Amino acid sequence: MKSRVLFITGTNTSVGKTVLSSLLTRHLLASGVAVRAVKPLCSGGRDDAVSLRAAQENRLTLDEINPWCFASPLTPLLAARRRRLKVQEKDVLEFLTRARKGCDVLLVEGAGGLLSPLGEGFCSRELIVALKATPIVVCPNRLGAINLSRLVLEALPVASRKRAQVALIARPHADSSARTNAAMIREFAGGNAVHEFPWLGSIVNTADVKLAGKLKRALQRLVAEI
Repeated sequence: MKSRVLFITGTNTSVGKTVLSSLLTRHLLASGVAVRAVKPLCSGGRDDAVSLRAAQENRLTLDEINPWCFASPLTPLLAARRRRLKVQEKDVLEFLTRARKGCDVLLVEGAGGLLSPLGEGFCSRELIVALKATPIVVCPNRLGAINLSRLVLEALPVASRKRAQVALIARPHADSSARTNAAMIREFAGGNAVHEFPWLGSIVNTADVKLAGKLKRALQRLVAEI
């Protein structure tokens, strides 16, 4: 039986995808789930892959987590072209297909937002569709969250949108919209598809973060829906 695929995408870059991916990986492992977390493409450094590796207790090498890495802090398509390289969708899918073997859940973290170009002619949306993955859309809980999350959901094909979950990440200094965003997004995404997370910070290595309190409850609710 093929493993399930969770695909962590976002409304933009630097919205908390890696932190959520790392904490969700730890939570699944602690729950006895055989999970493997990967980030096929990184640009601007490999910190995200390092965080995912730590979340898996360093059981995988960085190359097993992140086979395509580019130094330029640009969308991966442009970062690869700067090195006169071309990343093809079929190669990324072959990597992910191999990564699925031997695990119950494959967690894939995308780069940038849903439509950020990853390679020649594809972005996270194409990978989500090809893998029949459950999209988890990470969105900062601030003014504009309703529009941003709806744009991402509307950009997904209907079948993927029906599976999608939204992770609203609190900000260190909440604005007035933070109290009402979740309820409004639920009207469009479904009552059980929106999950509110506390401020997770910009931690690279989440290994020392306690999976307790509001964070643990939010992770449990998310897992229950996927």
